[in-house]
Order: sequence, then C-alpha cells, then structure tokens
Amino acid sequence: MASQSNDLASLLDQGPRRGALDRRVEIGHWAGSIPQEMARVPALRFGKRWVSSLWLIPLGAAGLIVGIALAQQLRQYGWMQDFIASYPGTSTRVTPVIATGFPAWLRWQHLFNIIFMMFLMRAGLQILADHPRLYLNQGCRPGTAWLRMRGPVPEDRMNEADAAHMWTAKDDSVALPKWLGIPGVRHTVGLARWWHFSFDLLWLLNGAVFYVLLFAGGEWRRIVPQSWEVLPNAASTMIQYASLDFPANEGFTNYNALQVIAYFTTVFVAAPVAFATGLLQSPAIAARFGLDRGLLNQQVARTVHFAMLLWMVVFIALHTLMVFSTGLVGNLNHIVLGTDTQSYWPVAVYLVAMSAIAVLWLAASPLTLRYPAVVRKVGIATLGWLNDLLELPHPDANYAEKDISPYLWPNGTLPTSEHYRALQKGQWADYVLRIEGLVENPVSLTYAQLLALPKHEQITGHHCIQGWTGVAKWAGVRMSDVLELVRPLPSARWVAFYSFAEGSGPSTEGRYYDCHKIAHMSEPTTLLAYEMNDAPLTEAHGAPLRLRNEHELGFKMVKWIEAIEFIDDFRHRGLGMGGYNEDHEYYGYRMPI
Repeated sequence: MASQSNDLASLLDQGPRRGALDRRVEIGHWAGSIPQEMARVPALRFGKRWVSSLWLIPLGAAGLIVGIALAQQLRQYGWMQDFIASYPGTSTRVTPVIATGFPAWLRWQHLFNIIFMMFLMRAGLQILADHPRLYLNQGCRPGTAWLRMRGPVPEDRMNEADAAHMWTAKDDSVALPKWLGIPGVRHTVGLARWWHFSFDLLWLLNGAVFYVLLFAGGEWRRIVPQSWEVLPNAASTMIQYASLDFPANEGFTNYNALQVIAYFTTVFVAAPVAFATGLLQSPAIAARFGLDRGLLNQQVARTVHFAMLLWMVVFIALHTLMVFSTGLVGNLNHIVLGTDTQSYWPVAVYLVAMSAIAVLWLAASPLTLRYPAVVRKVGIATLGWLNDLLELPHPDANYAEKDISPYLWPNGTLPTSEHYRALQKGQWADYVLRIEGLVENPVSLTYAQLLALPKHEQITGHHCIQGWTGVAKWAGVRMSDVLELVRPLPSARWVAFYSFAEGSGPSTEGRYYDCHKIAHMSEPTTLLAYEMNDAPLTEAHGAPLRLRNEHELGFKMVKWIEAIEFIDDFRHRGLGMGGYNEDHEYYGYRMPI
C-alpha cells in the first residue's frame, strides 16, 4: 500500500516548500496566466435591452434639480408652511430627548464599524467580479441576468459538443481596480473571500455588542420611532432638506424623523438582511433546507445581498454629506468627544483617523498580493470553527425534475493527455479507477464494473465558489458503497481525488486534486457520478467520473477522476493545503459557504 500511495502522490508537484508564507501573487502567471479583463460599468436589463448604469448620473442630477425646485415652490404655499410648523421634523412625540451625549462605546463602535465595512464591502465586490452577473433564477442561464459587468456570453461558445472552446465561468470573471476590489486581480475569489468573511465576522461581533449595549443603555430610543408621526415628520424633513433650507440640527439630543427612519432601517433591517442573505448562499445550508429553488434561492439572496450593499453605500455617503453640511465642527465633537461643544481638537482627530483609514484602504490590495498565504492563514484561523459548524447538517435536500436547470456553467481545465483522449475515444472501455491508500482492500474498477455497482440518482444543487448555481440530476455510485468495498483503515481521515486534468497553472504544478473529510463519504448524497440529467457525463462536466459532495462548493467536486486515495493527512500532498486550488489560488480546504 505504501508504494501505491507514493505512486499516486507522484501525480502532484512537491514544488517549493509547501505553504511557504513568502509566496506572492505573480499577476502574469496567476490562474493559468489569465489576462486581466477589466470589469465594465454595470449594465441593467430592461426587457431585452441593456442600459448602462451611468445613465443614473444624469437622471439623478436632473431629478435632484427638479426636486429642489419643487420643494422650494412647495414651501411658498401657506398649507405647506402650516404642515412644516405642525411637523417640524424633530419631535419628542417621535423620539425622546436624550441629553447625556454619545457614550464612549458608541463612538468607538462607530469607528470600528466603518473600518470593518470598508474591507468586507470591497472584498464583496471582488467576489461579485468573479461571476459578474446577478440573476433572480437559480439556474443562471446566460441571457437571464438582470445586471452584468461584462458583455454577453458568446453564443458560439456554449456548445458542449465542443468542450475545448466552451465559455467557462472562469472566462466570465473580470478584474477590478486595485483601489476598489481586494485584491483587484482577476479570479482572486479565494483571497477575496478570506477578507470578506473575516471582516464580516468582526462586523457581526461588533454589531452583536452594539445591539446589547444599545438596549442596555437606552440608546435605542434615539433610533426607534415611538409614534406613527415619524412619517409626516420625515416628509417634512425631506422637503426642508430638498429646498436647501435645512431644519435645525438637534442630533446631539434628538434625531429628526428622517434620520430615525434611516438609522432604524440600517440597524434593524439592512444589517440583519445582509447577514441572512449571506448565510443563504451557503451550499451546506441550501443542501440541508432545500433552498436551491423558490424565493429563497441563492441568486435571489445574491441580488438582495447586493441591494443591501447599495443601501449601505448610499447611507454612508449621505451620512457623511450631512455631517459636513449641517455643522462639521459640532458634529465631530458629538462623535469624537461625545459632547455638544465647538472644540477643534475633534477635527484634528478626524483628519488623523481618515488618513489612517486611507492608508489601510490603499495598502490592502498590495499586501494581499505580496502575502497571499498570510491572508489565507489568518482566514483559516479566524473562520475554521465556523466552517466546522456549517458542515454538521446532513445535506439531504433533493429536488424535482422540474427544478433541473436548463444550463449548468462549465468550469475547469480540460484533460489534455493522450491517455485520456484514448480512453475517451474508446468510450471508456479501458478506463480503470484505482482506489488505494489506507484501505484493507485496494481495488481497481473498470468503467463496466462501476456501472454494475448499485446505481443511485439524486437531483441536487451545485454552488460554485464564483457565485453561479444550478440544479442537476446526478447518477452514480455512492461513496458509502465504495467504503464498504475497500474498508478504510482507522487511520484514514481524508480522501484524495485525483483528476486526469492538470491544474490551471503551468504543467509543472501537477494534477488537479482535492481532499475531503472521510466522514462526508458516508453521506447518502456523496456520489461518484457518471451520469448528468439522464445522460452519460460529457467531457465539459467531468466524464467519465466526477465527485458530488453536497457539503461543499463546486471546485471540490473533482471532475475527470483518475484515482482515489485514502490518507491520514493531506499535508504531504501537493503543497500541503488540501487541493490544487487550495495550493495555488489560496482557497480553503473546507468550503461549506
């Protein structure tokens, strides 16, 4: 068994020191030397017509001018003057007066919140850029998106019969400016996810503390309306702002109704919805609760998640504008010192803080490209426990035939070896699957023998790390039956699946492979699939054999399987991180979200 294991391990490059923290992202050689196709300005679909979102700028400017003119005209009428007098905007009937100032915990959390959100939003944009389209359907068929950041998928590259020229999800990815995305480089979704989820966790912890202290100290009364009079007062405030004759700034003791609604919506609606829609994008959660169809499917969640991002960006922009335009010095005294004074020291503190934040903003992408392994190491340390929790539910959701997606995006680097082509030409008659390693009974199964084993069918969801999804019908051999056949030794903790295909980088980096927990192999939905949608697997989707492990994201579902090895530790495979993408593109070996 030792010689067999060494033979399989030789498929992988042992390369430079595995997991070395001094490796950097070389853009010219990154992800198979993928060119840096820059994202386009987002376009929106109306019917069959796509319209650039840049039109929102002149339309918004025109709307602002009309709104100012209309508000100024309305304020000339006596009835409007009476309305504003009755509902001035700031009212103790809406929220009570709180004259104790802003407590220190609130002021510090305000600072932490903007730093955490800065990183998680930038990394979120980078994740979106890896599949730069948003849908309302789980199938993600090209042409059905409502927003896109690049042109249409070329129709002549959607033919599965010509797998070598198919437009893959990786082809569809785009780069972002490095000052905007983290790290900006095309197809760096693995690195972006560590930033996004790590700072998302910090943001959530900060938010949890905020909620507790908000209610414990009574500060919730500032942002929770006490009366339906919040609505007419908000309308009055909006008209006063729009007319450029601002209401009195009484924010130190009592927010106006428009502020109350904005803060309440942000704190108690937008933030929880952003958290919930993030969780709904987890393959493990979807596979447990059947969320790959219906109104809560991942693509609806992605759309709503994006809408919450826009809400936060607009809120921050307007909040900052109001801070500057309604008395900068006084407002900075409120949030820096917590006092209603006019000291200029808070202005200095603000300038220093903004300078520090600007340095962090500009340093994020260069440091990520210089120290990608450090980013991953910190991410694993921060999020490992969460991935463990998400892998606990059994992924037992199955769907109906009507839920099958009409299109499933292809992905991955196709096999190019003469051996694979010869097997394919012979319709897999000479294909042999080797199953070796820490097992009592190593076996080699021909394609015919695989087909003769008990066949299991399931209709399950597929979740790509890039963001696209789909539902397909899979048929094949349960890995639980394979376990019974080979009888793993107690020391076997992981199962390595080796592909006929090379990874996306230079051929010296070795074969594509990935390692899975042996516990996942006992799940009824973990398959060695040889059919998709009642037909033999095509080359584009992994023929002759591919893995289905419904706990995980799609990159772990190894296609074109040549061999399987039971091992005790994956650190002696490849560069020691658990898979090809984990080794070379800084993914994580546990990816249930």
